Amino acid sequence: MHVLFVSGEYPPMTGGVGAYTAELGKALQALGIEVSVFTSKMAEAGENSPVYPQSYPQVYRWGWREVGKITDVARKIGADWLHVQYQTAAFHMHPAINFAPIFWTRRGLRVAWTYHDLLVPYLFPKAGAWLRRWVTERPAHTADLTIVTNEGDFQQLRGRVSSLRKIPIGSNIQGQFLDGVDRQRRRMQRGYDASSLVIAYFGFLNRSKGGLTLIDTLDLLVRQGYNAHLLMIGERVGASDTTNDAYLRTVEARISQLGLGERVKWTGHQPDSEVSADLNAADVLLMPYTDGVSLRRGTLMAGLANGCAIVTTMPQSPLTELVDGRDLLLVPPEDPSSAAAAVARIVTEDGLALLLRANARQAAQQFSWQVIAQEHYDLYAQ
Repeated sequence: MHVLFVSGEYPPMTGGVGAYTAELGKALQALGIEVSVFTSKMAEAGENSPVYPQSYPQVYRWGWREVGKITDVARKIGADWLHVQYQTAAFHMHPAINFAPIFWTRRGLRVAWTYHDLLVPYLFPKAGAWLRRWVTERPAHTADLTIVTNEGDFQQLRGRVSSLRKIPIGSNIQGQFLDGVDRQRRRMQRGYDASSLVIAYFGFLNRSKGGLTLIDTLDLLVRQGYNAHLLMIGERVGASDTTNDAYLRTVEARISQLGLGERVKWTGHQPDSEVSADLNAADVLLMPYTDGVSLRRGTLMAGLANGCAIVTTMPQSPLTELVDGRDLLLVPPEDPSSAAAAVARIVTEDGLALLLRANARQAAQQFSWQVIAQEHYDLYAQ
């Protein structure tokens, strides 16, 4: 079996969809599936690029012309499945990719489509919400197989799409375990001592990640007498959505306004092993998503895999795979007071941090790449 992935981003570009595509490809190869990828020119082979034997980083800008190019590549390599990893910003918010499954299936190609979210694209000035949603959902009605990553998107499409499956994403950062000595050593490398309350955040910033809530929560904890610090793990913004630069400046202004500059540390890009070490070293991983936690968040999966004591926001849709108070702590979105109280609870309540860390690692097993790849394999084979 040969699968051709189509992804708007791919390593060494930064972005969760690209990292997901690389990890899923490796796991499928372990099951004997041949994998190729058609992606952006920015993902040309580099030091950190996991290139497949047949890799096609050919796109300068996504548009109508690329639909035909993908058809030619799929026929050339004899692909059994053409599988789009969709997130609208990664395709430059151009609608051509949304209509591509109609073109491909009429030419005898079998098409799978994974929605990493159902956010609507920008089309043109005054394009209404109905039209933008129709364009976003069009592939679900024309592809042979539709996959969503979370319950909210599943419920949005359920009953209107014939071949719909939910498969959560996995962690793009391999889980590791630091014992007490190694964990303390890592904290010292970052400049933290035994009195420090280290709050970590992982991933680049955008408005849905709750950056301002992060800073306001840190401020509250400092004013409550905690020697609190914020470790911002990873690059500040991703490669796909340039509008996030403005939000980053807003967050940086809030840090300066509250006089927290010396308490906020940015790691920048670093190898996965270093990310994992920082996640292990933190006392709390705070991920205050404004739209609620969901299984489409790779940063959440990384926290689970690395045994973090996680504070995050209440989901908009049922999240039966994770239990509040057992696997993580849930707080209302955009509520720094509740977030600060949850963080304080983890560091003051006997045994809570250890319980959350152990249960996070246990919960992460249901989102392993081996499980995810096997579910894809079974769907392809059907």
